[in-house]
Amino acid sequence: MEKDALTLIDTHAHLHMGQFNPDRAAVIARAVAAGVGRIIEIGYDLPSSHAAIALAEAHPQVFAVVGVQANHLADLPDDWLEQVRALAAHPRVVAIGEIGLDFYWKKAPLEAQERVFRAQLALARELGMPVVIHSREAHADTLRILDAAARGQPGVMHSFIGDWVFAQGCLDVGFLLSFSGPLTFSKLNELHEVAQRVPGDMFLAETDSPYLTPHPHRGRRNEPAYVAYLVQRIAELRGEPIEQVAAQIWANAARLFPKLGAMPDAQ
Repeated sequence: MEKDALTLIDTHAHLHMGQFNPDRAAVIARAVAAGVGRIIEIGYDLPSSHAAIALAEAHPQVFAVVGVQANHLADLPDDWLEQVRALAAHPRVVAIGEIGLDFYWKKAPLEAQERVFRAQLALARELGMPVVIHSREAHADTLRILDAAARGQPGVMHSFIGDWVFAQGCLDVGFLLSFSGPLTFSKLNELHEVAQRVPGDMFLAETDSPYLTPHPHRGRRNEPAYVAYLVQRIAELRGEPIEQVAAQIWANAARLFPKLGAMPDAQ
């Protein structure tokens, strides 16, 4: 597919993970060659948050997000929230996340997940930072907490999966929707409808690398260069030029994450 005229952004990746140990630098180089001007590296616990910052320090295209996600609550130190606060002060950190609820794996009780989720929402509000939300099979409780604790706060629903009713609830709170690989799958008609109906200033694209690889590379390791397939699919579903969609995603990301800076020149 033709990508040379586009300037792209991958708003959610996990390049610190072991799947990238053999060729991490080459993966980032391929992303840059494909027109990806920014990659947002996401933490999900304290070690991965440190790793996200290290990648952001090493690569000018990479920025970091720090936080503790619902599947990683075991053995949290007593001062975990103060550690997140300290990490968030780094100049390359653009948001608190990924944070939220996960009722698929159920690695922690709802009460513990909600307590940690709310604590980080409050921290982000105190620091004036956006949040990146993880919600898996937890739509109702996620919306309940966001409605009570995050209205007026900038944020994004990472790897949005759901119907238009759930999408409307997220949009009503004021959160953007970020589309990942499943949007390229042929049978997810409800998700396709969301991409068609979401306002132009309220969506992003992400890879969630190394997971959720888009068609036509499904079944292989994902990487940030493949965000181009998401942009293409969004453009097809919305009936808009791919250049327009790419520029809109960049503008939306820059509004949500002001530290990203100006759009680089297209490759």
